[in-house]
Amino acid sequence: MVKYNTNNDESELLPNLLNLSTQADIEQSEFQGFLYAALYFSQKLNKRTRFNLKYIADIHKKALGHLYSFAGKYRTVNMSKGGFVFPSVLYLEQSMQQFEKEFLLPLPNQYDNINLLIKDIAAIHAELLFIHPFREGNGRTARLLASLMAQKEGFPPLNFKIITEDKFTGYVQAVQKAADKDYSYMEKIIRMTFVDESGHPLE
Repeated sequence: MVKYNTNNDESELLPNLLNLSTQADIEQSEFQGFLYAALYFSQKLNKRTRFNLKYIADIHKKALGHLYSFAGKYRTVNMSKGGFVFPSVLYLEQSMQQFEKEFLLPLPNQYDNINLLIKDIAAIHAELLFIHPFREGNGRTARLLASLMAQKEGFPPLNFKIITEDKFTGYVQAVQKAADKDYSYMEKIIRMTFVDESGHPLE
């Protein structure tokens, strides 16, 4: 399955440290890596946890470091998906620094209002996916970060499974709206992912 268009051979599997030779084996290894990362960072969460660029890179490295040498590092190739071109590698470092300054560093240590939490998660989620800093695993890294932001405030992990195939186009459009700094579409999606301890939607 081709996920992205790059400057490289689209049909070529990503080189990996485990010498896996099928897409199915690679996807299974990635899946297990993100499960481990979710457990690891959930256990480490506390009121002093700060979400910054290092934290995001650490998520990526913890999830994929067993599989890819580029884990935790920004991509070095230009990428596109479905005709949408992600920011050039020439401006990637600058884009991430601006992202941290504008969205991550101002985050409060604690929220008194779930609506403000949803707004921040939505903006960060959309911007991170829009920038697409990594060669692989951007969506899963962004979703794990969003869940950890919610968990820090005492909520269960976000239920991104609610974004079914029929809703995925709207999810992609919400990411693309980040180019115009419009996060209202993503706010609606993030709000749907909040669940109570029983797994039922909050609203």
